[in-house]
Amino acid sequence: MAGGTRSSGIAIIGSGVAGLHLALLLQKQQIPVTLYSDQTAAQLASGRMLNTVAHHNTTVQREEALGVDHWDLTEYGYFCHHHYLGGPQPLSFPGAFRAPSRAIDYRVYLPRLLADFQERGGDFRAGPPVGPEEIFPLSQRHDLVVVATGKGGASAMFPVIAAKSPYTRPQRRLSAGLYNGIAPSHPRGVTMSIAPPHGELLEIPTYSASGHVTALLFENVPGGDTEVLADAKYDEDPAAFDRLVFEKLRAHHPEVFERVEVKRFGLTRPEDLLQGAVTPVLREDYVTLPSGRVVIALGDAHSLVDPIVGQGANSASYSAWELGTVIAEDQIFDERFARKVAARRADRVQAISDWTNLMIALPPAPHLLQLLGAMSQSPAVADEFTDNFNAPERQWDILATPERTSAFLARHGM
Repeated sequence: MAGGTRSSGIAIIGSGVAGLHLALLLQKQQIPVTLYSDQTAAQLASGRMLNTVAHHNTTVQREEALGVDHWDLTEYGYFCHHHYLGGPQPLSFPGAFRAPSRAIDYRVYLPRLLADFQERGGDFRAGPPVGPEEIFPLSQRHDLVVVATGKGGASAMFPVIAAKSPYTRPQRRLSAGLYNGIAPSHPRGVTMSIAPPHGELLEIPTYSASGHVTALLFENVPGGDTEVLADAKYDEDPAAFDRLVFEKLRAHHPEVFERVEVKRFGLTRPEDLLQGAVTPVLREDYVTLPSGRVVIALGDAHSLVDPIVGQGANSASYSAWELGTVIAEDQIFDERFARKVAARRADRVQAISDWTNLMIALPPAPHLLQLLGAMSQSPAVADEFTDNFNAPERQWDILATPERTSAFLARHGM
């Protein structure tokens, strides 16, 4: 992929949401850009499920600005979170957004945005993954190289920030799938169900190639009763797999289970299942090559988070927008430029990393449990927590320390 004639402009490695949003923004700004990917649009559309991503309204607003707002929120959006905290005395309560979010299967979403980029004259090149050894040659042919993917090993160029990367192994084992036979919640929203000490479930209304379906993301604590979902083999016995998911819903997530239509329930397609685990990590924003050129980290190459609060793609989109804004302001791509990029996006990206890491900590932090309990008593607290999914730095203002949580609750008279 690194071969070819001399080029210029910005090279973006990776055609996920970070790479595409940056490419579309630079294209809008009439800044030359080349987008490199290890998959064509057809391969993206036909592959295994990539994630269970939801875009919060701040990301939707960026899509509107980029001219890629193809999914009307009235039909494709959702409007709230439904919280369920299991235990001896279960708690159940809603939290409302001020503006809707939406979840589109990335096998629908990414090819559509790639088509937008190409139809507008964008330079897209598909080939083998770009490895670290190809970064230097690319940097000689482009004014700036941006690594916007965790694939291919190029992310290892960027040193890990140890103080922001507290885990050396995954804290949850994941089972994510698209399912038929679950009636939507009312109002339409995401259910965030916590089943101590076994893990969490996110139930997300999603649009996929199969139409409107339900994504179930099981966040399984190692050693817990639901961990088996991360290992179960759908292909070996689809009916047994569906029964297993059904039984774990019944045992641990009753508010989702009560909306299951037994005769219709099951995984939509074999390729609509993703099992694995994530070790969260935050890396440095850039590296300087021996030549003096800088290479910028973006998306999963920069910040990799557990999906428990659905912030990874939103962080990637935000970070891409901030990077693109700095590029438009300053096209001298030296270390000063790279430091400006780092400063521009640091607060939100780091807040997302810190907040997510708090949410998966075991045992749960007492002040997090204090906040969740307060949410069950105060709709205003629940609504603010929910809407802060659009402003993770404000969420971290509340949760960074027990003192901050207490002060926030005191402001609400609690």
